[in-house]
Amino acid sequence: MRHAPSRRLETDVLIIGGGLAGCWAAITAAQAGAKVVIVEKGYCGTSGVAASAGPGHWFIPPEGTLRRDAIARRLEMAEGLGDADWMETIIDRTFRTLPTIASHYRYTQDDNGKIRYHALRGPEYLRALRQKALDSGVIILDHSPAMKLLRHDDGSVAGATGVSLKSELDQWSIRAGATILATGGCAFRSHLLGSSNNTGDGLLMAAEAGACFSGMEFSAFFTIVPATTTMARTMIYSFARYYDVAGHELERPASPHNNHFLAEVLRTGPVFCDLSRVPDDIRSQLPQISPNVPLTFQRLGIDPFTQRFPISLVGEGTIPGVGGIRVTNRHAGCDVPGLYVAGDVASREPVTGAISGGGAVNAAWALSSGCIAAESAVAYIRKQRRSLKEPIIPSPEYETVTRDHKAVERAVQDEMLSPHKQYFRTAFSLEKSSQALEAAWQQLSGDTVQNTNARAQLRQHELKALAAASRWCTASALARKESRGIHYRTDSETAETPMHILSGGIANSWTRSVPVKAFS
Repeated sequence: MRHAPSRRLETDVLIIGGGLAGCWAAITAAQAGAKVVIVEKGYCGTSGVAASAGPGHWFIPPEGTLRRDAIARRLEMAEGLGDADWMETIIDRTFRTLPTIASHYRYTQDDNGKIRYHALRGPEYLRALRQKALDSGVIILDHSPAMKLLRHDDGSVAGATGVSLKSELDQWSIRAGATILATGGCAFRSHLLGSSNNTGDGLLMAAEAGACFSGMEFSAFFTIVPATTTMARTMIYSFARYYDVAGHELERPASPHNNHFLAEVLRTGPVFCDLSRVPDDIRSQLPQISPNVPLTFQRLGIDPFTQRFPISLVGEGTIPGVGGIRVTNRHAGCDVPGLYVAGDVASREPVTGAISGGGAVNAAWALSSGCIAAESAVAYIRKQRRSLKEPIIPSPEYETVTRDHKAVERAVQDEMLSPHKQYFRTAFSLEKSSQALEAAWQQLSGDTVQNTNARAQLRQHELKALAAASRWCTASALARKESRGIHYRTDSETAETPMHILSGGIANSWTRSVPVKAFS
């Protein structure tokens, strides 16, 4: 068997993922004097859902009662799972930090001459973050997905190993004083724009290191797209009206993220969207803020503001959902020494509760949690003062399954990307999903052969991550017997006390309920 050549590096802080959270973490750590390396599965600056969007941020000035009122509104919607202190933290950090990207990003003014700090042009924003990171001394390894976390014999994280997709050096290994996971959420390969790399890799690596998850049941999130496309940008749809094939207007729920009614009607026929009520100022700003949206309609030959058009629903999983690695303290830690989490890979329950944080809240969380994780990582390194030469537990050899992988991916998608299965959950339907997903998981545990091909290793790792994430989501949905937020059970029971549902496990998934107060 050929042994692949390997690239070996040492750094203070290793950041896995080069999207919004990862870049802000890298900049913060570098500015604190740390040596920083980013490893990114794609190309840092273009990879991830924020790079193709027009990300807004939860950007509230400290004037009067503005912040207190915003937090009160969010807590009211969080259905008992939010945390006011965390909300205040990310609002304040976002307000203080976001304007600093002006050193590399050209902000624009609104009609009143005020700078639009809160709304940015995704492609330019991520490009600016990449350049700011490089100018801060950060080393970026593009097309270099991580596969395993390295650990000391006491269980603390010591870096990671992965593969290089664009290099003669197939493998890489990086020893680090502290590691930050910023790999994003999991869209279960729904082909949502910008989500191709969001396959749950960080969730799997965290579980293997001993971390657990929270809020994985809040993954039933489907967004509206023009039929036959994956252009999921929902801001303009807040002004939409919907009609069935007979031209009858559908009654729309008050919640902007409740698309159950569309899923129900789409089971029996097409649904048409009318965007004629979108205000003129938003229409004029759309090409600058979210240029991919008007481009998609142009290619379809549709004027969305004068013509009705058919829509469909695309699953976004845990990206605008809620669940992820459980954040166990105010320092973005996850109870695994040397490991910190940022962005969509982490549970956002403290700042969004049981409802989606997609959009402004998630962007503010990505920025703020990235900065907090970086500061915590640097403080950890300075306190520990461990040598990068200390022994580490050998990383397992990479293996790939010889069988066809498509069946596993289809099985995961059949359960996780079905609007009806996810929107109208019952104990019976979830049990059936659990059985199908367990069978898919077992297919990944069949006869294996050693394989040094980087892309084959990545493919196997992604499939394992997809299957594992789907099992945690389904087990958590079974454990939460009530309807709460974006988790809806048609056989809902009444809950007396708000609880968090924790989950984890590799060979055997598990769940546990804990009171909300234990999370604060």
